[in-house]
Amino acid sequence: MMLFKPVLLWTDMLLWLLLAGVAFYAWRVRRREHLLQPWRRLLRSRSGVASAVVLLAFVAVGVLDSLHFRLPLEKLGNGGAETHYSPEVLSVFDLMVGPLRKQVEKTYSAPFAAHLYTKETIELPGGKQVRDYPRLKFGGAHLREPAREQAGDVAVTALQGGVYALALCGGLAVALAVWLARRRGISPGAAWTMIRHGCDEIPWRTLLATIGLLVLFVCLATVFSAKYHIFGTDKVGQDVFYLALKSIRTGLMIGTLTTLVMLPFALLLGIMAGYFRGWVDDVIQYTYTTLSSIPGVLLIAAAVLILQVYMDSNQELFDTVAARADIRLLFLCVILGITSWTGLCRLLRGETLKVREMEFIQAATAFGIGHFRIIARHILPNVMHIVLISIVLDFSALVLAEAVLSYVGVGVDPAMQSWGNMINGARLEMAREPMVWWSLLAAFVFMFVLVLSANLFSDRVRDAFDPRVR
Repeated sequence: MMLFKPVLLWTDMLLWLLLAGVAFYAWRVRRREHLLQPWRRLLRSRSGVASAVVLLAFVAVGVLDSLHFRLPLEKLGNGGAETHYSPEVLSVFDLMVGPLRKQVEKTYSAPFAAHLYTKETIELPGGKQVRDYPRLKFGGAHLREPAREQAGDVAVTALQGGVYALALCGGLAVALAVWLARRRGISPGAAWTMIRHGCDEIPWRTLLATIGLLVLFVCLATVFSAKYHIFGTDKVGQDVFYLALKSIRTGLMIGTLTTLVMLPFALLLGIMAGYFRGWVDDVIQYTYTTLSSIPGVLLIAAAVLILQVYMDSNQELFDTVAARADIRLLFLCVILGITSWTGLCRLLRGETLKVREMEFIQAATAFGIGHFRIIARHILPNVMHIVLISIVLDFSALVLAEAVLSYVGVGVDPAMQSWGNMINGARLEMAREPMVWWSLLAAFVFMFVLVLSANLFSDRVRDAFDPRVR
C-alpha cells in the first residue's frame, strides 16, 4: 500500500514549469557576464537584498504548499486489497504545520485567548447552569487559571522563542563568516569584522538582520502556536494564522500565473506596434483600446459565472474539492492575464518607438539585418527593464485585485483559502457585536508585507536594469 497518492493540480504544474524557467534563466545568467552585472548591482542594494529575502520566504511557503497528495483511508476488516484514499487533498506545508490545521475550536476566539469569544450556557458539576465564556479545547488548555497565569506564560514562551532564534541566528552568522572567509581567502575573524562593519560591496549585515527577523518570527510563531491561537479562530473554529499562511500560495499563483499569461501578449504586440508602425500599429492600438474600454470586473464576472455553470453541469470531471477550486483559480488567472496586458503593451510600444530611431538601430537596418533579428538583439534588451519593473508592480496589483474580486464574489472558489475570502468573511464579522477583527488584521498584515516587499524590490530592479540609469 502506498503511503500517499500524489496529486498534481494544474496550477502546480504551471508553478513547477515557472520554477524550471527561472532555474534555466539563472544558469544562463551565470554564464554571461553582461547579464550578471545588473543582478550584482541589485545585490549591492540594502533594500533590494532585504525585500528579496522576504519574497523568497513567501515563495518557499508557496512551493511547499504546492506539493499535494492524498492519504490512504483505514481499511475496515481484513477483506479487500484495493486501497482507497481520502478525498481531502493535503500538502507538505500542511504536514509541517499539522497542529495549526488540526486544533479546531468550536467557534470564535480572540488572539492568545483561553476562552471562547461569546458566552454560552455551561452546566456545572452540581447541575447548575450559568452563562459564561467556555474554555477552549486547545488554546491555553495547559493553564489552570488563565486570568492569573497567562501573562507570565506568554512572557516565558516569548523568551523561549527568542533563545531559539538567537541560537539559530548565531549559527547562521558563524556559517556565513566561515563561508565568506574561505571564498575570500581570509580568516573567519576578518570575515566577521567585514560583515559587522559593512566593508564588503554586498550588504551582508542587512542580509543577516533580515534573516534574523524572519527566524525570530518563525521561532515565536512555532512556540506560541503550540499553546495558543496567535490570530484567534474564525466562525467554525479554524486557526486564522493557519488560514493566512495557506493564503500565501493563492496570492503567489494569482501574481505569477497571470503574469505568464499577460507577458506574451504585451511583449509581442507592444514591440511589433512600435517597430513596424503603419497599419500594424493601427490594428494593435485598436485591439487594446477596445479591450481597455470593456469594464474589467464585468468581463471577469461573466467569465467566472460561465465557468461556474460549466463546473456545476460536469461535476464528474472533478474528483476532489481541491481540483474544482484549482480550475477556478487557473481560469481566473487566464482572465486576469487577458485583461491586464494592455498597460504594459502601451509602455512597450512607446519605448520601442523611441529606441527604433536610435543610431545603432538605423545602422543595423542599413546593413540589411532582418527585422526579427533586430528586435531580438537590439530592441528587446533595451526594453527589458520596463518589462521587469512592470512584472513586479503588476504582481502587487494582482495580489490586491484578488482580494477585491473575492470580496465582490467573483474571485477564487470559496473553498480555497485566500486573503480575499478572509476579507470577505470579515465583512460580516466586523458588523457583529462584539466585533471580530482579527481575521481582517491577519489578511491585512500578510498582504501588506508581501506587497511592500514586491514594490521595494521593483524599485531596486529598475535602478539595476534601466540602461539610462547606468
